Amino acid sequence: MKLDIRRVQTGKEMDQAFTIRRKVFIIGQNVPEDIEMDQFDESAQHVLAFVDGKSVGTARWRFTEEGAIKLERFAVLDAYRSIGIGSALVRFILREIDNDSPVYLNAQESVISFYEQFGFKSVGRIFFEANIPHQKMILEDCLKDQPTI
Repeated sequence: MKLDIRRVQTGKEMDQAFTIRRKVFIIGQNVPEDIEMDQFDESAQHVLAFVDGKSVGTARWRFTEEGAIKLERFAVLDAYRSIGIGSALVRFILREIDNDSPVYLNAQESVISFYEQFGFKSVGRIFFEANIPHQKMILEDCLKDQPTI
């Protein structure tokens, strides 16, 4: 298995990222399309994971108005889960981003422990987005900056 992760650079690659998100979130988790496909897609940085040349995973990150970096929309096709693609996406993004900015994400409750292995810590209460329980998580190195995000 040859795994390659790179930033989305073409319209075709963006379409591949959107297709993965539609399969995982809209079809697989019944997230309404108007919630999944949002106003931040144009300004966010997107990445794709390829296995043997086939696009199988995606994620994005963006800068928030508070000056933090928010990681979002991690999605891996069902047939490619549990083989390290999600972990590779997280590691790739953490290498790509500005480490001086606070970094956070809103994890679905079912994957909190997944993000903990990268140094994310839960803060605040569980909340619901698209009828799915979520937990805000801040990268441990950024906890000192918690009030800003």
